[in-house]
Amino acid sequence: MKKQTILHVIDYMGRGGAETMLVQVLKQLKEYNNIVVTVNEQNNFGEYFECDEHYCLKMGSFKNFLFAAYRLKKFIKQRDIDIVHSHLLLSTLIARIAAPKKIPFITTIHTSVAFSKDYNKWYLKWLEKITYQFHKNIIVGVSKSVLQQYFTHLKHKVYKSYLVYTFVDINKFKSEKKEINNSESTVCKLVSVGALRYPKNQLYIINALKKLDSKLFEYHVYGSGIQEPELKAAITNMPNVVLKGEVDGINKLLSHYDIYVMPSKYEGFSLSILEAMAMQMPLFVSDIPSFKEQCEDVAEYFDLNNEDDVVKKLQQLAQDKNRQAKMGIMAKERAEKYFTLQHHMQGIRNVYTETLNTTLNN
Repeated sequence: MKKQTILHVIDYMGRGGAETMLVQVLKQLKEYNNIVVTVNEQNNFGEYFECDEHYCLKMGSFKNFLFAAYRLKKFIKQRDIDIVHSHLLLSTLIARIAAPKKIPFITTIHTSVAFSKDYNKWYLKWLEKITYQFHKNIIVGVSKSVLQQYFTHLKHKVYKSYLVYTFVDINKFKSEKKEINNSESTVCKLVSVGALRYPKNQLYIINALKKLDSKLFEYHVYGSGIQEPELKAAITNMPNVVLKGEVDGINKLLSHYDIYVMPSKYEGFSLSILEAMAMQMPLFVSDIPSFKEQCEDVAEYFDLNNEDDVVKKLQQLAQDKNRQAKMGIMAKERAEKYFTLQHHMQGIRNVYTETLNTTLNN
C-alpha cells in the first residue's frame, strides 16, 4: 500500500524548539512519506535531520516572498501531497499562498503570538489575517495558552484546533544522573539554557544576583544571540556569572548544576524546561502562564516585577537542599506523565488520521 505524504514546511533547520521538535517527530513518523521544505538554507542538525525528501526555496530576504510562494506552488504540483503541515509564521504564510485548497492544511503554533515580534510586525500580521482565509485551517497549539491566544489575539474563527504538547525525549536523559549537592559550604550552581535575546530575560537574574553574595552563587548561561554584547557588559565585574555559548549534549551538563533558572517574559511551551524536568532539576522560573501550565506545583515561581522577590526566594531555595531534591523528583515525574515523545506522537498521529479521514469522507 502506497504511503500517504506529509509536506512539512518550516523556515530553516536552526536549533529552535520548533525545529528540534520536527526533527524528532520525523524519526518516528515512518508510516508516512515525509517531505520537508525549508524557506532558507541552514541545517544545524547535520545527519540527525532525516526525511524522505528535502527541498529548499532559497528565499533569502523578504523581498523574494512571492517568488518563494511560486516555487513552493510549483513543487507541490509535482508531488502527490496528502497534507501540508506548516511551522512558524513565515513558512506558514508562504505555504498558505502556495497550497491548493483541496489539500488539508495544518499549522502548529509554537509561540505566544501576542508577544511575538514577528506576529506584531504590521505587514506580517496583515498577511496572517489575509492568508488565513485561503484554507480551512487546522491549528495545533503546543499549549492551552498558546492555542487560546492565537485565536483571541488575531480574532480568527476556529475551524478545527488541537492541543498537542511539546515533548522531551525521556530516554535521552535516562543514562544521566543528577548530582546531589549535600555540602552546605558548596556554591549553589544555577543554570539557564536558551537564546540570548530579550524574551528570555537572563539579565533579570544577573541583576538579582548583584544583590546576593557572589561567593555563594554561580550562574552559567548556555546559548547565543543578539543580546550577548549587552549581557557581557552587565557581567563585567561578576566572575560568578559566565556565558557558556552553545553546546551539544546539554543533558550531560545539567547534572552538574543545582537549580535550573528560567526568567522568560513569555514562552510558547519551553523545551529547555522539559529537558530540565527530565533531568530531575529543581525549577526556579518566572510566573508566566505557560510556565504555570507546564510546571504547575513542581516549580518555584518568582515575580518579574519585583526583583526583591527573586532575591528572597532564590536565597531560600539555595539553602534548602531537601526541598531542591523533592522538587526535582516531582518535576521528573510530571514530565514522564504528560510530556514524553510518546504522548506527542499519539497526539500528532490522531491529528493526521482525523484530517485524512475527514478528507476521504468529503
